[in-house]
Amino acid sequence: MPRGMVTIDKERCKGCGLCIAACPHQVLAYSGQLNRSGYNVVYAENPEACVGCAFCALTCPDVAIEVYREKITT
Repeated sequence: MPRGMVTIDKERCKGCGLCIAACPHQVLAYSGQLNRSGYNVVYAENPEACVGCAFCALTCPDVAIEVYREKITT
């Protein structure tokens, strides 16, 4: 199974939760931390479960998420 890595720009995140709902592997959750604008930002609670599908990044209206995939060689 491919491995992925999610990075979230906390200052761009508005805490809408769309990425949390879009993730089929329950990687993301609310952090309890507020950014400078006062939004409860998202973080990768279970980063080891990320497969790099990028559903979270595709649904983020604020373009606050980047997803990287590990290169798989055979």
